[in-house]
Amino acid sequence: MSKKKSLKREVIEWGIFIGIIITLYVTGLHTPVLGALQGLVLKTGLVQPSTEKNDYGLANYSFELKDVNDESVPFETFKGKTIFFNIWATWCPPCIAEMPDIDNLYNDFSDNSEIVFVMLSVDKEFETAKTFVKKKEYNLPIYQLNSNLPEIFNSSSIPTTFVIDPDGKIVVNKKGMAKYHTNKFKKFLLGLSKGV
Repeated sequence: MSKKKSLKREVIEWGIFIGIIITLYVTGLHTPVLGALQGLVLKTGLVQPSTEKNDYGLANYSFELKDVNDESVPFETFKGKTIFFNIWATWCPPCIAEMPDIDNLYNDFSDNSEIVFVMLSVDKEFETAKTFVKKKEYNLPIYQLNSNLPEIFNSSSIPTTFVIDPDGKIVVNKKGMAKYHTNKFKKFLLGLSKGV
């Protein structure tokens, strides 16, 4: 009798678990929930980007972005500066997980004209990204593509973050989420902006 009760209880528990998962997917809440869980992983500091200057080739500046005001912004505008270039989407849980951290990093450098942030949304509708950033009260400058993305920036996964030094060299190419708001990474960006 106890085996039957145990089996019945297990079936009920699994039913509830599967029901919760289905509800999260149907309501679209799976992205923020998974993003929040992955955000907890980032808080541990276990997933950090490289702070060494690697050589991933030269950046191709020949493409155009569109900002939140529907103004065209040639990527070439940022040439000669240190560029934190992140490709993300609102439907991507790891993108959502790292966004608060990147916003904090951006806020720390908002007065530094030698370090620029380009947050490229690949959402089908740019309004979705704009609404998300506004709702979260992020200060990050977000963009969408207004032309084709050069091959060197194509990535099979998001988020992907590139750091481009003032000489146009891609020195960081990080696929997947990372904790960027650290003293070590801030020092790295400052060093790049000063040519170190």
